[in-house]
Amino acid sequence: MGSIDANLATSFLGGFKPLDLDDLRTQLHQAVDFITDYYKHVDSHPVLAQVEPGYLRRILPPTPPGPAAAFDSVLHELRRGVLPGMTHWASPSFFAYFPATNSAASLAGDLVASALNPVAFTWLASPAATELEALVLDWLAHLLRLPQRFHHGGAGRGGGVLLATTSEAMLCTLVAARDAALRRAGGGAGVAALPRLVAYGSDQTHSTFVKACRIAGFDPALVRCVATRPESEFALEPARLREAMEADAAAGLVPAYVCVTVGTTSSTAVDPVGPIAEVASLFGAWVHVDAAYAGSACICPEFRGYLDGVERADSVSLSPHKWLLTCLDCTCLWVRDTRPLTEALETDPEYLRNGPSESGRVTDLKDLQVGVGRRFRGLKLWMVLRAYGADNLQAHIRGDVDMARAFEGMVRSDPRFEVAVPRRFALVCFRLRPRGGMGEEQAAAENRKLLELINASGRAYMTHTVLGPKYVLRFAVGSTLTEHRHVAQAWELIKEMAHAVIMSTTVTTTTTAAAAAATTTNAAAPAAAAAAAVGASRSAA
Repeated sequence: MGSIDANLATSFLGGFKPLDLDDLRTQLHQAVDFITDYYKHVDSHPVLAQVEPGYLRRILPPTPPGPAAAFDSVLHELRRGVLPGMTHWASPSFFAYFPATNSAASLAGDLVASALNPVAFTWLASPAATELEALVLDWLAHLLRLPQRFHHGGAGRGGGVLLATTSEAMLCTLVAARDAALRRAGGGAGVAALPRLVAYGSDQTHSTFVKACRIAGFDPALVRCVATRPESEFALEPARLREAMEADAAAGLVPAYVCVTVGTTSSTAVDPVGPIAEVASLFGAWVHVDAAYAGSACICPEFRGYLDGVERADSVSLSPHKWLLTCLDCTCLWVRDTRPLTEALETDPEYLRNGPSESGRVTDLKDLQVGVGRRFRGLKLWMVLRAYGADNLQAHIRGDVDMARAFEGMVRSDPRFEVAVPRRFALVCFRLRPRGGMGEEQAAAENRKLLELINASGRAYMTHTVLGPKYVLRFAVGSTLTEHRHVAQAWELIKEMAHAVIMSTTVTTTTTAAAAAATTTNAAAPAAAAAAAVGASRSAA
């Protein structure tokens, strides 16, 4: 037999080495320089991208390149083409959605995880990735003071998994609840009972809930979004939930799942976890606590009360990428018993079987999620927790809340504005107050115009929601770079644009009134002339 040509790979690739160590060091240094420069100057960019759909195809080539390009050229195209089309979530003046936070430790962890690049579907495929994930979930559960039943190796068969988003966490728990409810239906009904399963949330529950129910096979007509009221500050009321569940049970339906939200997207309303779980227990329904945003605040003792009653829940999810300085994507899901998840999601092909998995001593994370492949998310979360510690993370949360409290005070101090709902965390919902008998439709149009002017300025970015009949603006503090001065600058911008809107409305109203008066005068003139003529005629007679 002839010897193997040691240069065979090189001859095929023409000298192409995608992991050349010198290139790796040089290009990563260039990338880090790009990132640090970006953060240094991010507030010089318009917060909301000022481009039209399809802009990028007019800048970048329409077909893929053949020959290689210098990395400098790639970065140049990134600056010239991509950056102008970015809405800058990292901007200190980004107040639109709940934040996508970041930090040096998180970026470093994500970089190292990408370099190691394990596909940690089983324990054996990456023991460290599996065990580090369990460790950081237990660390965070400890900070949240979750009951031991949610910890790995705690009381019972609880534990957790890191997923991409809350959407995935909700879907995983829905399919577990679905299968448990089908088994509970009994009588050999099996999947025939699926059309009778009912899921419950509120009209403030995240849209993820309805989407996940559809994917899990629930009849859309049996996904109940229980109406909330301003009087309950838009929280799900246990009495209303019980009324809905009793009516469904009486109709032969099967209550299967209840989503409790701690910190709704529209207004950070908090559903009462304990009382709702008590209602759900009457029907054997699965209780999931969605604390995607506000759950992070519960590492601070002063906010932990919002999770009271969580010991009665079946599952809890929280997204560190929203408020715990961990870059996308990273969502924690804890369950008090992993078996319903693994029974619904387990896959066991021959090519993945191995001794540790079959020994029962390990949990394969592929069996707690929808997909099989997965990223090493635990590393960046571990680096954040390890590098910063609980004290700094709590200080970060409190700092954002303090800035939101200051903004709320600014709004309340100006009689032109009103706060729409009480602030709990770092979101303030407010609007221009209706004036002079203005109806809700007119008030909405005025606030919509205010929001358009703010966002078009490029100096800040905000969003809106509708609470009851009110169209309101959302001011969400949370970007890692935001400081008090950015909040103050945003408030000055809001006042400036509000003045323009009010003046515009006043001019329009005055013009309309003048036109109406002129029309009335013109219409009255012929009648007056006719009356005068009649009078003259009578005098002559």
